[in-house]
Amino acid sequence: MLDNNDIQKLVEVFATREEAVTKLDFDEFKNEYKKEFNKFLTKLDEKTGKEADKIQEETMLKNKVDRHDRWINKIANKVDVKLES
Repeated sequence: MLDNNDIQKLVEVFATREEAVTKLDFDEFKNEYKKEFNKFLTKLDEKTGKEADKIQEETMLKNKVDRHDRWINKIANKVDVKLES
């Protein structure tokens, strides 16, 4: 059987009603977490979109440089000019 000393130990260990998290507390936390997570996802989408645009622009620029290099080599061959690296 439990005596008063045992009960006092249990009272010290367990949370009181004021200390316990309620469903309302949890729901408020969950809603705030969702808002912050959505902000994070929005920023991540923006960064990802900018990175995709940058990669596309770099690819287009590389293709343009390659095309110009081919044209220059064709012109050099036609006018019989040797290009040095």
